Amino acid sequence: MKINKQEFNVQGVSYTIRSAMIQDAMNLSEIRVLIDGETENLDREKGEAFISTSGFEQLIKADTEHAKNLFLVAVVHDKVVGFSRCEGHLLRRFAHKVEFGVCVLKDFWGYGIGTNLLKKSISWADSNGIQKMTLQVLETNNKAIELYKKHGFEIEGLLKNDKILSDGQYYNTIIMGRFHN
Repeated sequence: MKINKQEFNVQGVSYTIRSAMIQDAMNLSEIRVLIDGETENLDREKGEAFISTSGFEQLIKADTEHAKNLFLVAVVHDKVVGFSRCEGHLLRRFAHKVEFGVCVLKDFWGYGIGTNLLKKSISWADSNGIQKMTLQVLETNNKAIELYKKHGFEIEGLLKNDKILSDGQYYNTIIMGRFHN
């Protein structure tokens, strides 16, 4: 599904949040690899589960056509610096919910990009009959956990020893959800 674009200016950085377009595919393929290498908060290590330009083109097309999917990008000077997705389910028993994920290039942390991608996604979900949003977050990502709580998400569960990070230690994944009445 598509949304109307919105302009933001935070601490001198101007950016637009809008629906992903086919012409964003190459940029998305490139920055996803960069983002994966900048933090251990995400599931992938740099280069893992690579999505090519054509892969992103297919994903954008499918998400644009599917009423329960939303693919947003944050753009600074015509360059994608972050993105988020809400992915719905085809099974009827799960048709009321979407799973949310977000990532932003480290150079653009602190400008409200992740927050605004989340807020736009929540607004879209609430106005399109989505009853529940779910997400997973690494237990050490306190900033993200607090952001999600601030926007109505609750901790619903814990996947113990779910990830092994570069220090060789196991970490838990927190499952969070937000139910819209």
